[in-house]
Amino acid sequence: MSDPSETNGTTETAGSAQPAGGGAPGRRVRVVLVDDHRMFRTGVQAEIGQTEQTGVEVVGEAADVDQAVKVITATRPEVVLLDVHLPGGGGVEVLRRCAALMADSEQPVRFLALSVSDAAEDVIGVIRGGARGYVTKTITGTDLVDSVFRVQEGDAVFSPRLAGFVLDAFASTDAPPVDEDLDRLTQREREVLRLIARGYAYKEIAKQLYISVKTVESHVSAVLRKLQLSNRHELTRWATARRLV
Repeated sequence: MSDPSETNGTTETAGSAQPAGGGAPGRRVRVVLVDDHRMFRTGVQAEIGQTEQTGVEVVGEAADVDQAVKVITATRPEVVLLDVHLPGGGGVEVLRRCAALMADSEQPVRFLALSVSDAAEDVIGVIRGGARGYVTKTITGTDLVDSVFRVQEGDAVFSPRLAGFVLDAFASTDAPPVDEDLDRLTQREREVLRLIARGYAYKEIAKQLYISVKTVESHVSAVLRKLQLSNRHELTRWATARRLV
């Protein structure tokens, strides 16, 4: 686990060899990166954090909930890029503990979720917690810079199709049904479950989630055990029946 205030190197994010543009001349926004994968934070820093080109100044980083709250409180950034699944309680817990900072009328801290997950419950959870938007990690650097500035200005920003989840959730007066089987799984196990059900190989899942193949295998075994399933084919049918794919 890395020091939350460390400055990372300039490793490229996948598919891009140049820092992203998008910041208008003279515009500046102070940002904290919260993600439990140091390699991903390094990539985001390299992609959007060259302030002269992008207008984005990365003022801190954190890898878990406690670090995040500490760094956000100390630096008072304008925007926090927040992963949904974090050690210590997840992004929702960060939002809960930073509620007073979000409510500050003079210097509000705004949150933009940046996650590999595109699951409806993840999107709805952080929006209910107070985040101003939700984008997936497939976003380009230029679009991420634009999203950060829009959130700074108070706009709501979503990746395509995710806004529909929020509209549906807030339009409904009925609470979503509780799925006791699904509740047995951790957030990371749910991520692995969805990717398995979508037909991803273990190596592909490892790359998507920035974890090892061995860790993927461990999560799959845990999911099968908790759901009392025998193989990935049964798991796929289970996930499809619940519209999790």
